[in-house]
Amino acid sequence: MKWTVHGERVIYDSPWIRLALADVEIPGGERFEHHVIRIPAEASGTVIADQERGVLLLWRHRFTTDTWGWEVPAGRVDAGETPIEAAAREAFEETGWRPGPIRLLTSYFPHNGTSDATFHLFVADGATYVGDPIDPSESERVEWVDVPRLRSEIAAGRVGDGLSLTALLWWLVHEQLPHGEQDSQGIGKRRR
Repeated sequence: MKWTVHGERVIYDSPWIRLALADVEIPGGERFEHHVIRIPAEASGTVIADQERGVLLLWRHRFTTDTWGWEVPAGRVDAGETPIEAAAREAFEETGWRPGPIRLLTSYFPHNGTSDATFHLFVADGATYVGDPIDPSESERVEWVDVPRLRSEIAAGRVGDGLSLTALLWWLVHEQLPHGEQDSQGIGKRRR
């Protein structure tokens, strides 16, 4: 069943976020205002994976939730930039490593019940160290995390960022592990 949208009025607007009230009608006739968050720019994130090193991650604090956690390099797609270009730029700026060949994992809407935000997830095959991150305020440290430790960090709740968690789990399931192949502990084996 598709809802009917009769209009939308903006309550707050900035280059980063817009809050609106949509005048909607659901099938059956009920009509009401629904809060909607509009995000003017899409976001891209990249799992930088290396067969020997593991995955390149950022350890950072998020003031909004007052939490520390591992994240993949990610950020806003700038005007005139494609999502894959943003993925490469953000990876380099935040880590100091230039990602190898990048390819799309998936794109999705992280909270489509209230927002039109769009996330694009990529994987890079390895990376080359260039130097310190361009923006050192992005994270406390940048570190290669091997796959067994990555699994432990995810299980321990130390990957709480939705974009990063989705990217890493997608990569583990669809890129890292062949379908149905598991080791003696029920953990999927590495593809190669």
